[in-house]
Amino acid sequence: MRVLMLSKACIVGIYQPKLEAIARCGVDLTVLAPPSWRDERGVQQLERAHTAGYQLREIPIRFNGNFHLHHYPTLGREIRALQPEIAHIDEEPYNLATWQAQHQARRVGARSLFFSWQNIYRAYPPPFSWGERWVLRNADYAVAGTDGAADVLRDKGYAGPLATIPQFGASPDLFEPAFNRPKRPFTIGFVGRLVPEKGLHILLRAVAKLHGDWRLRLVGGGSGRAELRSLARSLGIGEEVEFLGQLPSTDLPAEYHRLDALVLPSLTRANWKEQFGRVLVEAMASGVPVIGSDSGAIPGVVGAAGLIVSEGDVDALARALRDLRDQPALRAQMIEKGRARFLAHYTHERIAAATVDVYREMLDKSRGCATIV
Repeated sequence: MRVLMLSKACIVGIYQPKLEAIARCGVDLTVLAPPSWRDERGVQQLERAHTAGYQLREIPIRFNGNFHLHHYPTLGREIRALQPEIAHIDEEPYNLATWQAQHQARRVGARSLFFSWQNIYRAYPPPFSWGERWVLRNADYAVAGTDGAADVLRDKGYAGPLATIPQFGASPDLFEPAFNRPKRPFTIGFVGRLVPEKGLHILLRAVAKLHGDWRLRLVGGGSGRAELRSLARSLGIGEEVEFLGQLPSTDLPAEYHRLDALVLPSLTRANWKEQFGRVLVEAMASGVPVIGSDSGAIPGVVGAAGLIVSEGDVDALARALRDLRDQPALRAQMIEKGRARFLAHYTHERIAAATVDVYREMLDKSRGCATIV
């Protein structure tokens, strides 16, 4: 089957093994991605880290960094040239790029699916509400990243076929436990956007309650960096907190090996709650115990393989960190459970196989991917 995927997310190199796995299922896959994407962390350039078995093609983008209005001026020409059977639109239904891609796919007779993380019911003003309704009425399939996102699509009136599949997993070959832990201070990590809703001020106040030798590594960019650095100094922990900035995705496996715990202390807002927390999956794959708040999808992603604390609770987060540091048996249990949960649910191969099942269902072909076990 011929599948065209449009995805700005696939510029990230460590996401691309999923594309290789889809191709191994017998899919003639072409992925169109922009040369870069801008957000509050900075500019992420297109990485070509894992490109075997499929085509990864760069396509010009307009309004780069504008989540709702970005689109691709040459997309129609690309779709006409490729004549796909399926257009996999890796975008939310209220975005201009999704409307554009679905319209162009219909013009060549291709079936279309879109992806959604949105786990809060949000009413958008025109023209976004108009475009969203059109996509929901005319898409052939929808994929939601979590059950919460699937519920929102149903509440908004989407009545078509729907599957819950995470957008990306991780590679067990790239993310694996380190067998030899060097002697070091208890090292806590965060990977993600340095923005208020990620709860990093809660994390800083929690680590400030720890005694003994510890370090905190914050990986990522964002608008809150200066404020967080100032807070760390005011708490008297400026020397223990390191701001590493945004790292290339291919550097992340080694970064996880520097950690003894990964924390995602997200805070629910009126217009946002944690949609997945992919870094939790990467940490579990890497043999790093995880602690998450109970915001959004985090408890469902972690299951019983990590520690969950009430969002915004500084004392509870500090206790969880002390427990992991001071109880080797608990730490070993979390490492074992985390790796097992990753292998059972979140490998690129499993996510690719589920995605190809959707493709086959869309084309009324026999389901399954013989190369995935």
